[in-house]
Amino acid sequence: MQSVRDLKPAEILDTAIETGVAKSGGSFPRLLILGFLAGAFIALAGAGSNTAAFNLLLDPETFGLGKVLAGTVFTVGLIMVILTGAELFTGNVLILAAAADKRVSIGRMLRNWVIVYVGNFLGAAAIAAAIYYSGQLGGGDSMLGAFTIKTAAAKVGLGFGKAFVLGILCNWLVCIAVWISFSAGSIVGKIGAIFFPIWLFVTCGFEHSIANMYFIPTGILAKANEIFAVKSGLGTEVLENLNWTSFFVDNLIPVTLGNIVGGGVLVALVYWLVHRKA
Repeated sequence: MQSVRDLKPAEILDTAIETGVAKSGGSFPRLLILGFLAGAFIALAGAGSNTAAFNLLLDPETFGLGKVLAGTVFTVGLIMVILTGAELFTGNVLILAAAADKRVSIGRMLRNWVIVYVGNFLGAAAIAAAIYYSGQLGGGDSMLGAFTIKTAAAKVGLGFGKAFVLGILCNWLVCIAVWISFSAGSIVGKIGAIFFPIWLFVTCGFEHSIANMYFIPTGILAKANEIFAVKSGLGTEVLENLNWTSFFVDNLIPVTLGNIVGGGVLVALVYWLVHRKA
């Protein structure tokens, strides 16, 4: 059996470009379905990380430990995306390397981004609805539901600038995880490549647009439950500010733009410049 070798740093760019070319040529149904799956996988990881760590995160004395645990669980999301070949918008910003190399047109790149982004949203929203209506948020004497509301409210209250910067930092690490996974010649190697950068971004509390397609809609749904809302301890004004408009305008737009800069510029374009031009 032929052995599979790991790629050297300069060789990763070629793989990233060829991957970008393949992704940009995907049909609409294929991209939408694989986008839906990726959004669902990330949402399931978000649900799992919240369930595992909410009690630790609510206590200032165990907050750091809670972040570490949440990050550990959340890594499963990108592992499922990469190993199953699903389409995740935040990883697909790496197609910018293929565009810079003139292997993919800007139009084809944007087409991929839009279709996959919509698919990711549909998948994440479906899981958000399933988690809420299945009663999962009643765990921990309803404190999981309360924590879900607090998390969503904090995200829409960041402000455009903070959300944008946190989005940059997040997808810098996410795309580094994807980039390193290109170099691995085995499943174990790919899992290891993905695990640590994702663990780091969640532990740091950076902002991921697709994960937020689960966290914030679930919080919006949860605030309709009076028990969850009361146990969250949030004031009326804060709860009222947690709505669909604030979700899109105050979080999703700036975080998405930050994710594009973090992965597209700081990873795809930087390594293209280093290995193609330097």
